[in-house]
Amino acid sequence: MKIILTQEVSGLGAPGDVVEVKDGYGRNYLLPQGFAIGWSRGAEKQITLIKRAREAREIRDLGHANEVKAQLEGLKVSLSARAGDGGRLFGSITAGEIVEAVRAAGGPTLDRRRIVLPGHIKSVGVYQVQVKLHPEVTAKFDVTVTAAK
Repeated sequence: MKIILTQEVSGLGAPGDVVEVKDGYGRNYLLPQGFAIGWSRGAEKQITLIKRAREAREIRDLGHANEVKAQLEGLKVSLSARAGDGGRLFGSITAGEIVEAVRAAGGPTLDRRRIVLPGHIKSVGVYQVQVKLHPEVTAKFDVTVTAAK
């Protein structure tokens, strides 16, 4: 089955790539989740739009990725969330909340889909978060989660 990716799928490709996958994987997972659209002559025109949008938010090159990495690693990011007795949070910290905290701390704007969380963040503490900036560059920084008063 030939499909066009609309989002990055690890091990498969980036948005705008035309890939060949097994029928079941495409029909039962990629298409219903919105990770891809079916390939056709008409859909191929959308590839340019997808690639143009990807380039707008993509890290430009390896040098730029290293600059952003240096910026992130020198950043002190903290979040406050509602917590009960013992430091257990009501809910969990999401990648979107981390993106907002990085922006509030004076860091660069990140894509929430590139953030790799160390499991579910469900309690107060310090967590190391990774961001895949480029295929060759991964930045690591600490996020401090505190209880809201």
